[in-house]
Amino acid sequence: MARVIFYEKPGCKGGTKQKVLLTAAGHEVIAQNLLTEAWTTERLRSFFGDRPISEWFNPSSSRIKSGDVVPEKLDAQTALLLMVQDPLLIRRPLLEVGDRREFGFDVGKIDAWIGLKPVDESLREISEKLMGQDLQNCAHGAGHHHHHEHGHGGCKGDHQKEASHSH
Repeated sequence: MARVIFYEKPGCKGGTKQKVLLTAAGHEVIAQNLLTEAWTTERLRSFFGDRPISEWFNPSSSRIKSGDVVPEKLDAQTALLLMVQDPLLIRRPLLEVGDRREFGFDVGKIDAWIGLKPVDESLREISEKLMGQDLQNCAHGAGHHHHHEHGHGGCKGDHQKEASHSH
């Protein structure tokens, strides 16, 4: 079983599901706050490997959705500087196991890397249910608007009510 350092935005439902899946597979999850971590461009770059710059970004970020930041038009150094200044731009979670670092939560890739098979039969149902969900993207329904860039810490708890308001 692996010791997984899990950089997340605290309170995000998607991150919670991802941590449950890792824990059910017997991994030790060390949650860290992605937003308050003292990132450097070099350290952040180590999570992205040879993946395209556009994949480094959180597509749910309001700055991406508004067109304020267009990942396809950025070089690596500019992208990294923007992410250090505004960690909400980073695709989550960032994962670190030993000396290997990854980003995002691609179930197949993580299963091949450290394993996601539940360690206990009683955890099989919840693990299978979670693995059948889209754990790459924000867990909120369509129409949900993020307010995190305005100083709110985590994802809102009452998504139905929030999604029904027009902003």
